[in-house]
Amino acid sequence: MDTLIQQLINGLVLGSMYALVALGYTMVYGVLNLINFAHGDVLMVGAMAGLTILNQLNQHFPELPGYVKLGIAILGAIPVCMAVNVFIERVAYRRLRNAPRLAPLITAIGMSIILQTVAMLIWGRNPLPFPQLLSSDPIMLGNSVMTQTQVLLLVLAAAAMFGLVMLVERTKMGRAMRAVAENPRVAGLMGVDSNRVIVATFAIGAALAAIAGVMWGANYASIQFAMGTLPGLKAFCAAVLGGIGNIYGAMIGGIVLGIIESLGAGYIGDLTGGFLGSHYQDIFAFVVLILVLTVRPSGIMGERVADRA
Repeated sequence: MDTLIQQLINGLVLGSMYALVALGYTMVYGVLNLINFAHGDVLMVGAMAGLTILNQLNQHFPELPGYVKLGIAILGAIPVCMAVNVFIERVAYRRLRNAPRLAPLITAIGMSIILQTVAMLIWGRNPLPFPQLLSSDPIMLGNSVMTQTQVLLLVLAAAAMFGLVMLVERTKMGRAMRAVAENPRVAGLMGVDSNRVIVATFAIGAALAAIAGVMWGANYASIQFAMGTLPGLKAFCAAVLGGIGNIYGAMIGGIVLGIIESLGAGYIGDLTGGFLGSHYQDIFAFVVLILVLTVRPSGIMGERVADRA
């Protein structure tokens, strides 16, 4: 039971990061009917930008509390990621909106490779240590353990998801996003600027990825130029699991996938008689993806985006 509770906590933390990235996938798909496979690398850019800011803060303002430094790093990484994602939309996707679906998919993969290469040139190919900003003293929940970084991650993820829901459901921009997702032509006839909505969608998804990227580095204490590939693929699996195009589905899918992965890592050794270890946990995300696509292609919450004519 102690192992189960600990793995559930770990899964909730991991799933929260997957959910933040999955929201970027599902928002872009909902508005453009496009999968932005470069989105995982936006997470990497956020982590790298956050590390650069933290190194400057540690050098010039070492007396600042860790929470303040981490907050400044996140606030600094958000506009960097937003600029990168808006640039990707403007350069790579805008001219391909009416192209066959294979064209933007190949372009997205190309943008992913370009982002990784640029990051390698700027920050190097070797893993970079992420500074420990918060106390390492454990927070005990019975016999289970959480760190202050994990608690902060859960709080930030919950706040970001709540803020996104409020934006989509209670603001003029949110109504415009839902209108463009439902029918972009009719939305345009009603005076909605679809280009503005699409740019805002990419920017909001990038902001969520920036939060996830900085907290990923803080939680795992190491980042590198190719770190966004696997989390990006898993977040895509989470979006499909929840129902791509549905923001609630992305949140649920991310958390469910994180819990499944953590439980699998905790018990895979016992289930296979020691043949497989916890480092095989990555297989669970893709096993889940295959099962979902086979049994329920629309995901847990289905897809609310109408098919385009």
